[in-house]
Amino acid sequence: MTLSSELIDSLPHVEGILNYLAPMPGKPMSRTYDPPPGVPRSTGDPEPHRMTIYDVRPVAARLSLDSEGFALAEHHTSVRDFYDEDELRRVYYPEAERLVAEVTGATRVQVFDHTIRRRVRGGIDRAMGTPRQPVTAVHNDYTVDSGPQRVRDLMGEEAEELLRHRFAFINVWRPIRGPLRDAPLAVCDATSVAFADFVPSDLVYRDRTGEIYRVRYNPTHRWFYVPEMRVDEAILIKCYDSAPDKARFAAHSAFEDPTAPVDVLPRESIELRALVFHIA
Repeated sequence: MTLSSELIDSLPHVEGILNYLAPMPGKPMSRTYDPPPGVPRSTGDPEPHRMTIYDVRPVAARLSLDSEGFALAEHHTSVRDFYDEDELRRVYYPEAERLVAEVTGATRVQVFDHTIRRRVRGGIDRAMGTPRQPVTAVHNDYTVDSGPQRVRDLMGEEAEELLRHRFAFINVWRPIRGPLRDAPLAVCDATSVAFADFVPSDLVYRDRTGEIYRVRYNPTHRWFYVPEMRVDEAILIKCYDSAPDKARFAAHSAFEDPTAPVDVLPRESIELRALVFHIA
């Protein structure tokens, strides 16, 4: 069920700055490693826009991954230490796979990696010696081309057969420490985004080049967040779907909550990436 404008306008909200991609010639790119001196880490200037970002909790029960492209779930975890890599893979990966299967109805779910982000003021994401930082550019993790390619990268000999069926990439995002008020995650209602708003951008690794979407500003975009998000809550984000009649991409970005106190605890969060197959 699409959320009505009247309902959305009645929701509690904040005004936050979101960094879209400024108009530019050519294809933007970002390197995932420290480049040599004089070589840019990325191209594509940010174009900040003040956007209304709505509290999603009052309408969370109406959201659908296949419509709005994201969903809020209450999700308790048995993980005691999110910084313990073994515990994450042994405990949290299976928990998240069960959650995604339950929400999506998928026949097969495979978590294939995760990222922990720990906010350091002034830190640069992916810089050597710095924890992964919140991403403050509006983006989506896969494109129409990189989604299928990632299946080939991950699934080996199974890939071509699996690509014959509907598949999706779902991120499971949650705070490690809460309630989270520093650099919360904003997600854009997929029904408010035109495909022309997405701009393919190269994501350059040392050994390969991936592709994500940066996003052009459009005043029709409707943004949501979870105020003071708890550690027993998770946002599921649709980053790719091969089905053309479903929400295919959900743009998202961290932002500064203007209502957060000055001495707010720095954000600590984890996101898992799951490959989801719908095989009849």
